[in-house]
Amino acid sequence: MQAVVSVIGKDRPGIIAKTSAKLYELGINIEDISQTILQGYFTMILLADLSGCEKPLSEVASILEEHGKSFGVSIRVQHEEIFDAMHKL
Repeated sequence: MQAVVSVIGKDRPGIIAKTSAKLYELGINIEDISQTILQGYFTMILLADLSGCEKPLSEVASILEEHGKSFGVSIRVQHEEIFDAMHKL
């Protein structure tokens, strides 16, 4: 299963490192990633493969949300199919 993970917050060193370390800890592989800085705000969207993760998506989403709060960013997770359906024209 794939999911779309978004990370947004004030730019500071370590955001990518902390996020990717937590994904690794959960057994989640980053398949594609895009990040930029917009007027001082860090924004990242990544496509993640959850096939190596033993936790359900809802639990992963909660864990990542709390993890992001611990260093001042918002992390949201959506199943890829839901993300795609919400963004079709």
